[in-house]
Amino acid sequence: NPETIRSTAGRFESPVGEVVAIASEHDDVAGTTRGPNTIFRFELDGVRVCHLGDFGQRALRDEQKEAIGEVDVLFVPAGGGPTIGGEVAAGVVRAIGPRLVVPMHYRTPKVNFLDPPDEFLAALGLPVTEAASEVDADGLEGVVLLAPPG
Repeated sequence: NPETIRSTAGRFESPVGEVVAIASEHDDVAGTTRGPNTIFRFELDGVRVCHLGDFGQRALRDEQKEAIGEVDVLFVPAGGGPTIGGEVAAGVVRAIGPRLVVPMHYRTPKVNFLDPPDEFLAALGLPVTEAASEVDADGLEGVVLLAPPG
């Protein structure tokens, strides 16, 4: 039962429990080109999840990193274009230090205006597991590259 969550910052209750919404920018010029972005952090069955959305900053600010806290699974854009590219994404991952990374927003057979995940994967240098659209994350570490739909 999906539910749309719209927030720019703060803590609120949702069907999955408490969600922390952290204000960020969709570009590297204080949001003046592409506007704001929201980072979401929540916990599911004891797994701490962070979704960076359309994050476009060159790096996390200290207060953002503090609000994100410890993360088990991180969803990070990695294909450049309107969000961060591979090298910057790898730096953001290192700053957060999750156990498992799921790259998103990269070139696929149906999305040809972004970069492929190769630069990100090389810059990060972690083991990569390729999976279908679902994966059992128990015991996994490194990067999970999910197959695009259809």
